[in-house]
Amino acid sequence: MDTPLTTIAVVGLGTMGTGIAEVLARAGREVVGIDVSEAAARQAVVSLEASTARSVRRERITEQERHDILARFRTFTDLQAAANAELVIEVVPETYEIKQQVFRELDAVVSPTAILATGTNALSVTRLAAESQHPERVLGLHFFNPAPAMKLVEVVSSVLTAPPAVESVTRLARELGKEPVAVGDRPGFVADGLLFGYLNQAAAMYEANYASREDIDAAMKLGCGLPMGPLALLDLIGIDTARTVLEAMYAASHDRLHAPAPVLGQLSEAGLTGRKTGRGFYTYDAPGGQDVVPDALTPVDSAGAAAGREVSSVGVAGSGTMASGIAEVFAKAGYSVVLAARSQEKADTAKARIAKSLGRSVAKGRLTEEARDKTLARITPAGTLDSFADVDLAVEAVAEDLEIKRELFATLDKVCKPGAVLATTTSSLPVVAVARVTSRPEDVIGMHFFNPAPAMKLVEVVRTVLTADDVHATVREVCLKVRKHPVDCGDRAGFIVNALLFPYLNNAIKMVEEHYATLDDIDAAMKLGGGYPMGPFELLDVVGLDVSLAIEKVLHSEFRDPGLAPAPLLEHLVAAGCLGRKTGRGFREYARR
Repeated sequence: MDTPLTTIAVVGLGTMGTGIAEVLARAGREVVGIDVSEAAARQAVVSLEASTARSVRRERITEQERHDILARFRTFTDLQAAANAELVIEVVPETYEIKQQVFRELDAVVSPTAILATGTNALSVTRLAAESQHPERVLGLHFFNPAPAMKLVEVVSSVLTAPPAVESVTRLARELGKEPVAVGDRPGFVADGLLFGYLNQAAAMYEANYASREDIDAAMKLGCGLPMGPLALLDLIGIDTARTVLEAMYAASHDRLHAPAPVLGQLSEAGLTGRKTGRGFYTYDAPGGQDVVPDALTPVDSAGAAAGREVSSVGVAGSGTMASGIAEVFAKAGYSVVLAARSQEKADTAKARIAKSLGRSVAKGRLTEEARDKTLARITPAGTLDSFADVDLAVEAVAEDLEIKRELFATLDKVCKPGAVLATTTSSLPVVAVARVTSRPEDVIGMHFFNPAPAMKLVEVVRTVLTADDVHATVREVCLKVRKHPVDCGDRAGFIVNALLFPYLNNAIKMVEEHYATLDDIDAAMKLGGGYPMGPFELLDVVGLDVSLAIEKVLHSEFRDPGLAPAPLLEHLVAAGCLGRKTGRGFREYARR
């Protein structure tokens, strides 16, 4: 098993198998492609010809290099063709029966020293290895789609796998220009183990009619910087595939968060499995297409929608980073802004913070000096909420403490004029709880900006059961005027983004608690395999472990799901004062500034 892996067989020439074959051939390996379908084998060759032709046109490889790559890829329809391979990678359909049959047949074909790798992301590598006469040579080699572009490869060991086999394929992965992550045998491994739980929760959120598919996807892209929304990603992966992965995860974990949302089963049984069939959560221009086309669920502008109220002046309550950012957003958009803090000094400091932010924009050429001066002139700092007497919209951005917010809204109720819209920026507290302390709960709504407010495009617009239609319409119109993307959600813990994000972060912590993978491997897996801008532990340390724990507790309290209970490790770190970057230590240590 220590011999160089120069001849490699790939069994199964679907999209993933073809992609893996391309990676290997481009890296100088002799590749034996095997598929029972002659059409699939021919298509694999056509795909490689097309991709290498594009590389020549883009001057990434020469015509001679293209010729050599194509010469290294040969296709067959019989497993006997794998006889001389030092490594066989199977990427056949995701069922035990088919994969076990392949492993049994390979035992009679390949050398006893050849390594057998499964490309599964859901099935037990140990169970597959048990079908082989030499289980010590069987492991998992999980590439991500599209294989030529994605850097992550999960190298999966069972309790039977020999270390030299792991070392050989790990070395191969590095030689292919990939980032290998070593993991143990459990459904989903690291990346899919975290990703599919999140996707499942998004499907359940949609099924419950909590938010539209468009709003769920936009919220996660704009609020978390993800390359795709969860429902669009499910369509890309294949809804049937996702259901299979989740079934395997649930069988192992018995965690309700992994129990496939019923809508996944309904769509799968109906044959609506995503892009490959032309319809899943969305409808596409053709089977295999990627362009979304309108269907019966596509939002349309309703002519009968309530008209919004007139808003020309805005009050922002608070003096922290979020309050300053929100005030800057409104002032840039032309609104007159009153920025009220507990004292005139704090309000002046908040305005100075805005001036500094605008100065950076001028220095970067994003804003003219004239625009900066006009923006600052629209902001009036004040040391009392009495200054909100004439504002049309009051936005609260104070500490995330329900009693503090309730006290503030009671004051706003007395100070603000009749018809003024009262908005809270809470990210996790019940909006109706602050609305009820006022004499006008119909005028109260959630308007959850994301930090930093000037840069982040998303605003979650949170209606309570008491919010008036015209108040909702007003806030949506205002969001568009300040060049933000509003998404509608109901008044429940976490709204869209935090309700999907924090269980994923919590599950990452549980992986470390269980010694399944390291912080670094998990962060690398989610960045390289999931396209996340930050790994979960990087993000937790930035957000603050105390903030994260508070949100986890709110989610667990509201939904009462055992899977949402905060990971003990998170609670221990917070109790020890290790809160992340702001204290110099969280999951990692940071240099003090």
